[in-house]
Amino acid sequence: MEFARNLDLLSVGIASAATGILGFIVFFNNRKSVTSRTFLYFSLVTIFWGAINYLQYKITPVDISFWAIKLTIFLGVWHSFLLFRLMYVFPEEKISFPKWHTFGILPVVILTSILTLTPLVFSKVSEIDPSGRIVKIENGPGIALFGVVVLASVISGVAILLKKTIKAEGILKRQFRSVFFGVLFTFILLMAFNFILPAFFDSPQFIPLGAVFLFPFIVFTAYAILRHHLLNVKVIATEVLTFVLAVITLFEIVLSDTVAEIIFRSFVFILVLIFGILLIRGVRIEVQQREQLQILNDRLAKANTQLEELSRFKTQLLSLASHQIKSPLAAIKGFVSVLSDGLYGPIDLKVKDVLGKIKSSADGLIELINNLLDLRKVEEGKMEYIFTKTDMCALVKDVMSTLQPLATNKNLEFTYSGPDRGVFLNADGQKLKQVVQNLIDNAIKYTPQGFVKIELKKENKTINFSVTDSGLGVSKELLSQIFEEFVRDERVKAKILGTGLGLYIARKIVEAHSGKILAESEGEGKGSKFSVMLPGD
Repeated sequence: MEFARNLDLLSVGIASAATGILGFIVFFNNRKSVTSRTFLYFSLVTIFWGAINYLQYKITPVDISFWAIKLTIFLGVWHSFLLFRLMYVFPEEKISFPKWHTFGILPVVILTSILTLTPLVFSKVSEIDPSGRIVKIENGPGIALFGVVVLASVISGVAILLKKTIKAEGILKRQFRSVFFGVLFTFILLMAFNFILPAFFDSPQFIPLGAVFLFPFIVFTAYAILRHHLLNVKVIATEVLTFVLAVITLFEIVLSDTVAEIIFRSFVFILVLIFGILLIRGVRIEVQQREQLQILNDRLAKANTQLEELSRFKTQLLSLASHQIKSPLAAIKGFVSVLSDGLYGPIDLKVKDVLGKIKSSADGLIELINNLLDLRKVEEGKMEYIFTKTDMCALVKDVMSTLQPLATNKNLEFTYSGPDRGVFLNADGQKLKQVVQNLIDNAIKYTPQGFVKIELKKENKTINFSVTDSGLGVSKELLSQIFEEFVRDERVKAKILGTGLGLYIARKIVEAHSGKILAESEGEGKGSKFSVMLPGD
């Protein structure tokens, strides 16, 4: 007899623990979902209803047993209502309840549940068996309302579920089918053990196991809500571990001999449940984060692939366009030179001035195209270098002689400081000349008045080349990114033509020569200094 009592308690305890765990698993899976929240409420009420239902059959003091019966039907009202509500909201994440629910059904449920605790439903105990258990209770007029509310809630919930199952398709169809099977199994168990056996075979001993009979519905509904999430191995392992620990601690409560042991082990059982639920929650969050990270990685990989394809397309288009434009520009520049030189006869000074502007614009466009072509080579790593012994001094003087007219036109002090020859290094003379020309040309363009000073010196085995001007200067914000591509000073964009690529390409060329390029300026309007340091012979 004692073993049977312990077995009953263990069964109810296991079902209650598993129900609580599933309720919180569903809730933590998506706490914003109205379905998840409703399922949690239903699970918690199921636990309390099962526990009170079990105790009211086991305790013998009449007063306490009578109140346990009242609490059982009190929870029964909310249990049936939450079943209806779960069927109504499942599987939605958000839902707006109609007025008939908020101002009709809900007040009736609240009123009915309150009435169950008054003599209007159960007025008094009318019969007790020899063991001290309540056999018969005298009903009050409110029992009819209780029956109608519970029956209507259950029938309406099942009807709603059946209707949704018939209309659903695909994944939703499988979800509704899962819940329907849970309802069916639970109904069969309740009918067999709580109605047929007590009514026809005089075997009421299974009535206290209501929580056990409701467990199939809990399991099937939890699975339907979670769908594929329960299939994660790591989450399943955590859930199984938590469930096993809960069962072990519960079994220890059943085997307790003293009240102190029961209290202590019950406390341990509650802690195991709480920490187990938190552990499952943490593992589930971790798994979800990893899944989201994997999705983001896949998207990033796809985006990178698309970006590479766009980059290749851009490069091909740029190369094609540049070559197609460069040839006509060269022809325009050639014809302008022929006209300016008077080979087709004398020309007016005004016309000659216009031709000079055309030639200047053509030179600017050719420079732009050359920069774009160099940018493409740099980005693709196809910039070719032919390193030979190069005289840096001769290279700088050659560039200065080319740009001297520009400085003279602006009345700038244009000076050189350094040796006349013999500053050698291993370099690609043509590419290095491009760097020197870019720095000196920029200094002249960005200096309205004052000076442009070029300095060349060799210290130990390092060649230092610098261009100092008294021009517009560079702000601190711009100074940190001046060697990046497409970076230009906003103050002069409209007045001075440029691409924002010259210094970027210059940096790449200098770095290819194992050198460094630096920019210095005390601020806007205070001039600037650009320096190149290269390894010499």
